Amino acid sequence: MNRVLNILGFAGSLRNGSYNKALLRVAADLVPKDTKLDIFDLEGIPLFNQDLEKSMPEKVKEFKAKIRSADAILIATPEHNFSIPGVLKNAIDWASRPYGDNSFDGKPVAVMSASTGMLGGARAQYQLRQVFIFLNMHPLNKPEVFVTFANQKFDEKGKLTDEKTKEFIKPLLEALVTWTRQLGNQGIS
Repeated sequence: MNRVLNILGFAGSLRNGSYNKALLRVAADLVPKDTKLDIFDLEGIPLFNQDLEKSMPEKVKEFKAKIRSADAILIATPEHNFSIPGVLKNAIDWASRPYGDNSFDGKPVAVMSASTGMLGGARAQYQLRQVFIFLNMHPLNKPEVFVTFANQKFDEKGKLTDEKTKEFIKPLLEALVTWTRQLGNQGIS
């Protein structure tokens, strides 16, 4: 029996009715055996200020500790103006600072996105993958999960009503677990 893998998930949205937060809740129900998904809310992380690196806000310290204790990372992100949402970039900046104290270093990571548009957050995902390179993360390349027209796939309570979407999320989670175990066996992470 494998030890339980701990995946840390967070969404690049603060909105209560966020489709990406809802995606993470769906993922928590679909994780493979011997896997746990801990969801962290970015609400309360202040705007990045390099002057505060030496005395980081408590919410940032908590976020960095959760990242460090996780075996893998799962990010669910919307797309804002063809790019990564500011709240997500801000959280990443905090967690990777100060220089030499990058909490993401060596972590396996998967990304998924939901959007009310027809591209499902693809541009945000691709830009986020560029950030992973600098952070020295190990992104899972496939499968990709883009939930298009999310407003038609979730009900007003944030419950996923589209069973096909689950069929995309489950293989992503399985692949992330396999990827994490493979990297761990190579002494990475």
